[in-house]
Amino acid sequence: MSNFGDILTLVPGSVSLAQLRRIWRGRTPLAIDTSALVEVGRAQAVVAEVVASDAVVYGINTGFGKLAQTIIPVDRLAELQRNLVLSHSVGTGALLPEATVRLVMALKAISLARGHSGVRPEVVLALVRLINAGIYPCIPAKGSVGASGDLAPLAHLAATLIGVGEAMVDARRMPALDALRQAGLEPLVLGPKEGLALLNGTQVSTALGLIGLFGAEDVFAAGVMAGALSLEAIKGSIVPFDPRIHAARGQVGQIDIAAVYHELIAGSQILASHRHCGHVQDPYSIRCQPQVMGACLDQIRHAAGILQIEANAASDNPLVFSDAGDVLSGGNFHAEPVAFAADALAVAIAEIGAISERRLALLLDSNLSGLPPFLVTDGGINSGFMIAQVTAAALASENKSLAHPASVDSLPTSANQEDHVSMATFAARRLGDMVENTAVVVGIEAMAAAQGIEFHRPLRSTDLMEQALAEIRSRVAFYEQDRYFAPDIAAMKDWALTPGAPAILARTLPSAAR
Repeated sequence: MSNFGDILTLVPGSVSLAQLRRIWRGRTPLAIDTSALVEVGRAQAVVAEVVASDAVVYGINTGFGKLAQTIIPVDRLAELQRNLVLSHSVGTGALLPEATVRLVMALKAISLARGHSGVRPEVVLALVRLINAGIYPCIPAKGSVGASGDLAPLAHLAATLIGVGEAMVDARRMPALDALRQAGLEPLVLGPKEGLALLNGTQVSTALGLIGLFGAEDVFAAGVMAGALSLEAIKGSIVPFDPRIHAARGQVGQIDIAAVYHELIAGSQILASHRHCGHVQDPYSIRCQPQVMGACLDQIRHAAGILQIEANAASDNPLVFSDAGDVLSGGNFHAEPVAFAADALAVAIAEIGAISERRLALLLDSNLSGLPPFLVTDGGINSGFMIAQVTAAALASENKSLAHPASVDSLPTSANQEDHVSMATFAARRLGDMVENTAVVVGIEAMAAAQGIEFHRPLRSTDLMEQALAEIRSRVAFYEQDRYFAPDIAAMKDWALTPGAPAILARTLPSAAR
């Protein structure tokens, strides 16, 4: 990461997950490494040579998709690119959040700046200026099948660049042309291939996938903390977290996360208080946390690698290779890698919530936990956490349906020219709902576990666990008697979605690596 003052300078091809998370989390002034813009100019010169020589090359002076055999005269190339943007602006549904759009624009700038798209440097810089001016194109969330790229949503992005459509500025919706003029910017007149380069690509599905990844990391970290708290609350056995068990299996994620659990709980007074109680084995949701959460971590890490590659990729078509002067038509816009990564994340997110809900149910069952029924004194007159667990069960069950793979579906488009598509955009978009669901489940569990630990006072846990308990208590009070519970659940959902995992846990997460 290169910084000049508060400016985040992006080097296309090597942008990190930490940088991308930073862009998503807040308005950060951006710049593109100047050496990349030199390569952009070289590729654009190849496109200019194609136009000057009257050679016929797809995407530069032809129609698109099924209309690729139609040759377009030079004097109508600007009209061709503008019409492409207008005709493809067919998105529908709710608008993507501004933070998502900001990440989409950054990804598109990174991709174009790889120097294979044939656009002018001015196009890349125009995207950066929009981001830095806080102008966010109004992009409907629905309408992409993930090949040939995210055509419809990216068309709405491109429309703002040419002064068409609408944009958000300071949370106000206004005509795109007004937004540009308010920021002192002029609409672009698109040159050869530039409209196609803006529309082709996987930047919307990749942005949604990255946001799903960041959310998965957050609820994963919260799920580990909640699970460790639940272990304390039921006075479970520390033996299943012995590193020798996990080394004997060899699964990397399992080994790494078992070490985290062991470090979180080793030395706890609460666990030491029942070392010789004769209890042999805890239920799987407690005992097998390293195995389950370790497998989730493996999937998160795999998806992170795929998405980081895609975030730095040249994924439009055709691609320009200026060293040889070639313009090659291929299929890098097909978002199958993103779809697979999103499906893997969906399964991991669902499992984080599923095992959390089972631990919550265990905490409330006095026969298994040894705690007061539903974690409240004076039961009967008080229902305690009884119905909070019902909410958790509802959301965990909903996630099971949402976890069905999207990538196995395909509907042909463009008169069967585009006969196999990825469905990556929906695959990634549904991750947001799943993260929200799991955050509620994990948040309720953590609150219930904190409640259970209170019954073991004055015994204390480890310093790390007591810090987590203090954070929870800063958000929600001890449940003395029945109260209006929804605000507490909302507060704990926010806890589960707030980055701030202890360093021993954060080091396992892909986007923590700088």
